[in-house]
Amino acid sequence: MKGSIMIQGTMSNAGKSVLAGGLCRVLAQDGYRVAPFKSQNMALNSFITRDGLEMGRAQVMQAEAAGIEPDATMNPILLKPTDDTGSQVIINGKPVGTMSAAEYYRHKKEYIPCILDAYRKLEQSFDVIVIEGAGSPAEINLKQDDIVNMGLAELVDAPVLLAGDIDRGGVFAQLVGTVQLLEEKERERIKGFIINKFRGDVSILQPGLSMLEERTGIPVLGVVPYFYLDIDEEDSLTERFRKKGSAGLVDIAVIRFPRISNFTDLAPLEALEDLDVRYVHTPAEFGAPDAVILPGSKNTIRDLLWMRQNGLEAKILQHASRGGLVFGICGGYQMLGGEISDPAGVEQKGSVKGLGLLPVRTVFAEEKTRTRVRGQFLAPGGILKDLSGTAFEGYEIHMGESAFTDERSAEDHGLVTFSALQGSARADGAWNRNVYGCYVHGIFDMPGCAEGFAGALLKEKGYDASRIKATDRKAYKEEQYDRLADIVRSSLDMERICRMIETGR
Repeated sequence: MKGSIMIQGTMSNAGKSVLAGGLCRVLAQDGYRVAPFKSQNMALNSFITRDGLEMGRAQVMQAEAAGIEPDATMNPILLKPTDDTGSQVIINGKPVGTMSAAEYYRHKKEYIPCILDAYRKLEQSFDVIVIEGAGSPAEINLKQDDIVNMGLAELVDAPVLLAGDIDRGGVFAQLVGTVQLLEEKERERIKGFIINKFRGDVSILQPGLSMLEERTGIPVLGVVPYFYLDIDEEDSLTERFRKKGSAGLVDIAVIRFPRISNFTDLAPLEALEDLDVRYVHTPAEFGAPDAVILPGSKNTIRDLLWMRQNGLEAKILQHASRGGLVFGICGGYQMLGGEISDPAGVEQKGSVKGLGLLPVRTVFAEEKTRTRVRGQFLAPGGILKDLSGTAFEGYEIHMGESAFTDERSAEDHGLVTFSALQGSARADGAWNRNVYGCYVHGIFDMPGCAEGFAGALLKEKGYDASRIKATDRKAYKEEQYDRLADIVRSSLDMERICRMIETGR
């Protein structure tokens, strides 16, 4: 079998990314060489490949599900929103500048050759390409010059499966309405429907499925049940932000910035039963946590000012003054310093005062740091002192450089040391009392890191830290992908889908 299949959705968050990941896993289990592809991705969760290129995390998840190394050809265009009207544009893994929506749409047809070049490279190396669309193909104001939904399906001659989210209601109107708004040649590309996120008895749904097929002439290829698996998600529509607190022994508050990025860094902590990891957006939600985490941000200065204006900064400062743990990653680390300066106007020209909890100053630069790293914690003091010597792997994605404000701090207050794939060993980050920060995304992924962090917090509260056992994050992910494949295989008519891949019909 050799060919492609495309998953489109009736709207954002219809489940396209996870369904594509499930198909990648099923086909890989069946012995096919399979790769994911999304021509244009808008997301703040990104990843750095082994060759130092940036791509969206959804295609990383799908590549992992397929059992292959993530590659930037799987996501040739990545848009990272900086505000409500503009995005940083990343082409073939490298940033080319920040554009307004209008400017990008004027230029996007120029990117078709790079999209096709990336797709053809994958086509030469793999049996099957599982393609993910974006949003809805029926966005009639965006259909002209489309390069991610039906426009891409036509360019690469891919059959399309249309998925609808029944959990939010109105799935039949979603599917029929989408089909009705498409042109005839586009409707002909839709070879099957998928009803996604269903709760209940499928037999009760059958009359609706029959009517859907009668009205459209398109078969329903499966009903996928609502499920929760610990799989990396693409953007801020994630259900992680709406998860209510549990009865964990340790309460961790993660600041949910308006432009929060790479919140997947916290997934290893969320997977530990003794931790209650919750995302807070207002002072009223802050509560009395044992630890506060400031994650990454695509616009560090604006998110810092937002936090200052809505009162969360004051809550964090009070928490730190009482000896509570604060940990910053990338943009969150930059905020914890004394000052952020942006002389070139990378985000917002000028300087802004930081929280002043770490003895560092950040200066933004126009060149982005993009590299994978491997290292270990130095000898921090405070609550996390037992993390000394713990090994980690991760990656850097940032526009600024942070430096200590005095030499004495540099000698005694570095947090980690690592070797980058494109450089020599160096120190990174800082600590001061119970406040810590560094640039490393994925710092909790390696065995012992999340557990060491959690164990230190348990120990601080008088619990037995040994109750937290080190887990193999990679093996855990593989188990999640296998469970996803089981759900997809049992829910969809894979025999018909494979015939579509092979014949295009």
